[in-house]
Amino acid sequence: MPVPSANSQSSPPKSFLLVDDDEVFRTRLAKALQTRGLSVHGVGDAGAALDWLKTNHPDAAIVDMRMPGLSGLELVPRLTSRRPGIRIVVLTGYGSIATAVEAVRRGAVNYLTKPLDTDQILAAFDRPVESPDVEAIPSLARVEWEHIQRILHDCDGNISLAARKLGLHRRSLQRKLGKLPPLE
Repeated sequence: MPVPSANSQSSPPKSFLLVDDDEVFRTRLAKALQTRGLSVHGVGDAGAALDWLKTNHPDAAIVDMRMPGLSGLELVPRLTSRRPGIRIVVLTGYGSIATAVEAVRRGAVNYLTKPLDTDQILAAFDRPVESPDVEAIPSLARVEWEHIQRILHDCDGNISLAARKLGLHRRSLQRKLGKLPPLE
């Protein structure tokens, strides 16, 4: 009789570890999962997740990619090494093909870009990551816009600091921020 693999998707996960530093998002998602009859434990950072995992054995984890301390990408292999067979979906507000590939390479079963709903997250545990099509590769303008958004987020919205980090004049950055994001 064959032994199921560590990534076997024969049964949907019933217990979840939810790791996200955004308390409002974490609380709402945990409640939404609990209303579906699932067991959820939410924590705000990777350290708390690893501590909780010492005495608990969830079926799955939902991990935010960008958090203070260890990132979600750094947390994925640590979760899989401590809990073989755990299925992990990585969530991010700043999606890119490179980080999606890296998340899966490190052990995640899927990678999703926010905003999304609970049903989309649960469905991600049952479907494999889709290979990117040539049409799905973002334009250079889109990549630039996403990079600017990441730097601005890292600078807590401080346009002057973000402009210095990007090597742009503050006014040039303001003009770029005033434009709508390019279509993918």
